Amino acid sequence: MSVLVYLETEQRTYKKTALELASYGCELAKKLGVSSVGVTFNNATPESINPCGLDKIIHIDQGEFETFTVKKYASALAEIATAQQATYVVIGSSADAKYLSGMLAAKLHAGYLPGVIDLPQQLENNWVFKRSVFTNKGFSFSASKASITLIGLNKNSFGEKPSEKAATIESMQLNPTADTIQITNTATSKGKATIADADIVVSAGRGLKGPENWHMIEELAEVLGAATACSKPVSDMGWRPHSEHVGQTGKPVATNLYIAIGISGAIQHLAGINASKVKVVINSDPEAPFFKAADYGVVGDAFTVVPELIEKLRSFKSQNA
Repeated sequence: MSVLVYLETEQRTYKKTALELASYGCELAKKLGVSSVGVTFNNATPESINPCGLDKIIHIDQGEFETFTVKKYASALAEIATAQQATYVVIGSSADAKYLSGMLAAKLHAGYLPGVIDLPQQLENNWVFKRSVFTNKGFSFSASKASITLIGLNKNSFGEKPSEKAATIESMQLNPTADTIQITNTATSKGKATIADADIVVSAGRGLKGPENWHMIEELAEVLGAATACSKPVSDMGWRPHSEHVGQTGKPVATNLYIAIGISGAIQHLAGINASKVKVVINSDPEAPFFKAADYGVVGDAFTVVPELIEKLRSFKSQNA
């Protein structure tokens, strides 16, 4: 018996969420009294996650898995989960992971518990998992009676747990399922933090008055090592690409720090960023709804506050370099 952990990669290296998933998988395996096994595809340095606490990592290094396609990856993970006698499969909350979960659950005839944020507690011979629901406004306590269960772990919900134990790395050859999807070209941005992996996101709205003022947001993001984002109206008007739109109808955000500048705080936007641990808002309107959801707020003109904030942060970094 085992707990299987899918460790996602991007550009042949682990995503930032991999260590959190590994940590959760290890602790879950300890609680259940079984082994913990990680799986990674086409990773240039599969050993780079060590020490992570996992018992072993299965590395699939085959050209057929170079690009993610849901059918191929679901079939591969189902085969590995069966071979490893997995009772739980831990998967992340990225767009690809959520896309993958439904097909993988169907192939394994498994239960699926998305939005998990903690280790389970035993109740009447069932393992009960705490899940975030209603766009992080409530909790559900759920159990699965299936022989195998997928656990969708929310990003930044469990954290990384240091371990001194290094996993052994094993290779495995698979016969990939034929896929009707053909990848003809992929384009990736380089040298810039992405919303999906960033620990800090700097976001702005119509309060910036136009795309020509976005240099302030980019400068602040650069100082903080953050990703840039925007509200829906901004992307709808073409000020910023739709890939930067965060919120319930855009990309959900679960960062350690979320800074909102010139965003009033529509309910759809708040629902999509509510999982962020610390929320800071800068707005000239003291009645903006965002202030009720924020941990810290600055009432002021963004064109005055943001340049001063950039200057102070640069000064602080130079003094502590």
